[in-house]
Amino acid sequence: MKKSKRLAAASATFGARHRAIELLFGAVFCLGSPAALAQDGLIGFVKTVQAEASLIVDGKPIKAVPGMPLQTGFVIKTGPHGSLGMTLRDNTMMSVGPNTEFMVEQYLYSPGNGELKLWARLSRGTLQYVSGVIAKLKPEGVAIRIPTGVVGVRGTQFLLMVEDEKS
Repeated sequence: MKKSKRLAAASATFGARHRAIELLFGAVFCLGSPAALAQDGLIGFVKTVQAEASLIVDGKPIKAVPGMPLQTGFVIKTGPHGSLGMTLRDNTMMSVGPNTEFMVEQYLYSPGNGELKLWARLSRGTLQYVSGVIAKLKPEGVAIRIPTGVVGVRGTQFLLMVEDEKS
């Protein structure tokens, strides 16, 4: 019983700290881009970055760094040796590999109101996906568009690869 109380206290402390960091990064990031304020809001964070990876915001590239907040409409691009890992608010984890272009187009996460949606687009490159709460509660609410169709999520994880037409 004592261990579970300590675990609950540690979880509450971590949750409060994590939320404070989310708010701080969100405020700092949004202040630099007025158009970003008009976006749908915070959907997650960049967790890992290898080599060349950037976010395209309002048509301008911004070098990706761990901890950077993500919003719908941000295009994630990686170079020939780049990769980027992200975690969304519902604990969905996604990683993109080299030469990738990826964007979360729509994201709704309000389980109390039944609003659950994750629609994304993989234009080229690779995407590794591990489902979070949205896919578990409403699998039909998750879809990844690729140039030749749409991938619906009915499992917990998958890997997608979209090759350039020249390949």
